[in-house]
Amino acid sequence: MAVLSPPVEVPAPDEPAAPVRRSWPRAALVWAGTLLGAGVVLFTLVTPDRLTQYSYGAFLRVPIEGLLLVALFLAVRGRARTVVLSVAGVLLGVLFIIRLFNLGFYTSLSRPFDPILDWVLLDPAYGLVESSLGEAAAVVITVILALIVLSVPVVMTLTLRRLSRLALRHQAATTRGTAVLAGVWALCAVLNVQVANGVPVASDGAVGALGTQVSLVRRDIGDGQEFGQQAQIDAFRDAPGSQLLTALRGKDVLLTFVESYGRDAVQNPQYAPQVNAVLDDGTRRLAAAGFQARSAFLTSPITGGGSWMAHETLLSGLWVDNNQRSSSLLSGDRFTLNAAFRRGGWHVAGIMPANDRDWPEGKFFQYHDLYDSRNIGYKGPKFSYVPVPDQFTLAAYQRLERQPGHPPTFTEIPLVSSHAPWTPIPQLVGWDEVGDGTVYKTMSTEGDPPDSVIRTSDKIRTAYRNSIVYSLSSLISYVERYGDDNLVVVFLGDHQPSPVIVGDTASHDVPITIVARDPNVLAKISGWGWQDGLRPVDGAPVWRMDQFRDRFLTAYR
Repeated sequence: MAVLSPPVEVPAPDEPAAPVRRSWPRAALVWAGTLLGAGVVLFTLVTPDRLTQYSYGAFLRVPIEGLLLVALFLAVRGRARTVVLSVAGVLLGVLFIIRLFNLGFYTSLSRPFDPILDWVLLDPAYGLVESSLGEAAAVVITVILALIVLSVPVVMTLTLRRLSRLALRHQAATTRGTAVLAGVWALCAVLNVQVANGVPVASDGAVGALGTQVSLVRRDIGDGQEFGQQAQIDAFRDAPGSQLLTALRGKDVLLTFVESYGRDAVQNPQYAPQVNAVLDDGTRRLAAAGFQARSAFLTSPITGGGSWMAHETLLSGLWVDNNQRSSSLLSGDRFTLNAAFRRGGWHVAGIMPANDRDWPEGKFFQYHDLYDSRNIGYKGPKFSYVPVPDQFTLAAYQRLERQPGHPPTFTEIPLVSSHAPWTPIPQLVGWDEVGDGTVYKTMSTEGDPPDSVIRTSDKIRTAYRNSIVYSLSSLISYVERYGDDNLVVVFLGDHQPSPVIVGDTASHDVPITIVARDPNVLAKISGWGWQDGLRPVDGAPVWRMDQFRDRFLTAYR
């Protein structure tokens, strides 16, 4: 005789399944995972993009996006619910990654991450981490970041599904709680209620972060064409060599970028006393040797990093503030300051002490000779990120480009001893002691290692200041030792250091100075209004960096 089984009650498709009974350890793990997932979602929606805005209060906010997510949990039913939650999970995962990248970019470059143009920065970023923390740490960090990028969208999707089931299971309570929080959000938005550091309680930062990324993408799409049009406008492109730089005939012109030498180095009380002491003493010493100097400020297109874009801006007379513009410039035929000197009859050289590999882009700058850390003759140790100390680089310039009987030379040199992580820092030695660099052998292990310096703000700021002092001291000492009537030095900063050093609101200004013994050289720029000496102070003129090329070529034509 057949036995009929009792009917099985199946929940409706949109009803949450009855909770499964679990042992208390397993239930505790499930709830811990749920709370952790909810915390990650909240973190993603409200976390600030800048370290300076971090505080406990910054997370005590009501995100409008979170309320919309809960509404989505309650409103969408059936098969559409799976699709919608999957899309929302992926978007939330992407937002989490963008937040992490923004945090890094605002901390180091004082700007948001550009999803189209900034991938090229991964290689130099890896190099900086490797020099600061070691190769093993750089590999571990890279692997962790890769795992985060790959796993976060999946984890976010699973988390949203879990949270949506809980919302449906406790639908009445969820609805009431969401309504209350929506009212709180609206009231705080109208009254502009804020927590610590001026952060609003009524948060819509997630929408703003995604909106910023969309705006950057739209800007990048149109920017290439605009930059190409700007590059075609050039009053000096067809100028014959006989009409270029005639007031500098017979001079050796040294163009030197001092890494991270920004306005704060000469005006921020944390750095200015020591840096200005070097500049003021240098002004007196060089004056005793017959030199004069004029100084002002230029506004760099970048801050914190991306030095090559500042170099390209100054040399090309175009505003190069992103890697798309940089690539476009290097693939074109823009008439640069280097090209003007070459057309005018100078021997054009580049000494790039930080380069340790071939640099085919260097052909764009029309160097007759291009040196790097591999062929500069350096046999000493590496100083963290810095392959070659600045004093050795300047000694190599004298040895390679300014031997007796040499033709007039225009040489571009980035001085990189003041590059992050700013430690360890070499010491000045006698110029006759520089030799092949083995004199630096013990110096590379003296002082605090980079991984200890970067842990405290006081140490890292002190290291930055000391590195600027070293770089400027090396340059002043070089002019004092090897300068003559035919030497003209133009030195400037490439950009301000990272916000860790100067804060979030620092300007993009960098000092610039022209030094010469021949009074006729500085007489040509008397109309610029630049200040006497190696140190610009408040009231000194401020130009955009892309204006320098044309003003320089006009003054010395």
